[in-house]
Amino acid sequence: MLGDFNVRTDLALEAKESFAEDDVEIRGVRIEEAADEEREIYTTIVRIETENGARIMGKPVGTYITLEAPNMSSEDEDYHREVSEELAKHIRALTGAGEKNVLVVGLGNREVTPDALGPDVISNLHITRHIAKEYGKASLDEKASLVSAVVPGVMAQTGMETLEILRGIVRETAPQLVIAIDALAARSTRRLNRTIQITDTGINPGSGVGNHRDGINADTLGVPVIAIGVPTVVDAATIVNDTMEQLVDTKEKRQTIREKISPHLNTMFVTPKDIDETLKRVSYTISEGLNLALS
Repeated sequence: MLGDFNVRTDLALEAKESFAEDDVEIRGVRIEEAADEEREIYTTIVRIETENGARIMGKPVGTYITLEAPNMSSEDEDYHREVSEELAKHIRALTGAGEKNVLVVGLGNREVTPDALGPDVISNLHITRHIAKEYGKASLDEKASLVSAVVPGVMAQTGMETLEILRGIVRETAPQLVIAIDALAARSTRRLNRTIQITDTGINPGSGVGNHRDGINADTLGVPVIAIGVPTVVDAATIVNDTMEQLVDTKEKRQTIREKISPHLNTMFVTPKDIDETLKRVSYTISEGLNLALS
């Protein structure tokens, strides 16, 4: 990065794009793209296959699937159903076939709308573990997974690291898989509430906004962790930077702009004004994708 300006993004796709702008190819990173023009759903799979690729990308070795759905912030229920079905397909690909004991974790702060994605998804999830424990597995569909869920809150509410809470739950309930849902930060405003990232590398809550917490992954929990996220905020400095780059034509001027805006805006994040209604639709879309994938 030039100057002190740091692009904050949780999306592997955007991390790769930042190198593409400089015509840099990264060894150990493979890209696959697919476009469903009829349904207007665009898929990019970033596979980080080596430690060299992980070091350059700044993300762990693993698979990062990005679904871009330009109309996901709209009220079109049929479109949201198509996105849910596509999401379910990729979740099944990462988790494998067969029923499982799954713990779904809704990360974030329910009291802060842009950070409430995880808790909102849990509100619409089909929870089944308690039914199987009470009435037996035969009370559920034959191929349905046992689903439990928790909204652990944030440290300011609980005084505990999320990882500490989850370790206790995993120890007591012994899930075979953890699926963590969290709001993300994006590099581009066009991806806000229109993009879903699924990865098998777990997640670091708060990393996109510079609030690093202990990682939630297979190494720290002892079970595989799938992370699903939607970018709901963008760094304010990147908005100014993108606008100014369209107005200047030299690298030296762009560097000066980045150095000037960084101290003032690098701690500010922006979210769309209709985030309340949009998040309700997006969270329901993700919960339906999970319900399809785990049923």
